Amino acid sequence: MALELRHHGYETLVVDDGPAALAARDDWEPDIVLLDLGLPMLDGVEVCRRIRVASHIPILVLTARGSIEDRVRGLDAGADDYITKPFSLEELLARVRSTLRRANLRDAGVVLSSGGVVLDARARIVTSDGEAVPLTAREFDLLEFLMRHPGVAHSRESILAAVWGYDFLGGSNVVDSYVRYVRNKLQAAGSGDIIATVRGIGYALRAS
Repeated sequence: MALELRHHGYETLVVDDGPAALAARDDWEPDIVLLDLGLPMLDGVEVCRRIRVASHIPILVLTARGSIEDRVRGLDAGADDYITKPFSLEELLARVRSTLRRANLRDAGVVLSSGGVVLDARARIVTSDGEAVPLTAREFDLLEFLMRHPGVAHSRESILAAVWGYDFLGGSNVVDSYVRYVRNKLQAAGSGDIIATVRGIGYALRAS
């Protein structure tokens, strides 16, 4: 895989275990991490969690663990995308390009606001009237997607494709659950309900 990535113009560094991955992240400062979950010495989920605490570097998880529970664990630990083995080289390259594009948009320093809610895409911080709102990585991505398209009604399927990825197998009801999580956290921070339910379609950010 590293040889193929190099052939397509990517400089790569390969390490064999969890502690080495953390050290490489600190020393090498890569643009993206391709992370296997089945690592010796330190599980990939924990590696992902530790990287995410210290950095917003994009993380693409590669694993043979294809269950919904494993996907949710990886994504909630801070992964930006998830691809299960076996996968084609073409799909891997497409996921890398897509993940890097999203990261570049995030790093552009975009600050979005609506109804007293402010989202800093680069710092990955959300505040409501100045009070921090503690969102998970997936909750943040969902809110960011809606805030980038205020007033636009999105189907659950289109939200799944944009936030979870086209191959997510959990079903569109996961969108309902995460919208509820985000709403509850925003309301606990004193915000109004800025996410509207569009009957027969899905969800939209209320234009303010």
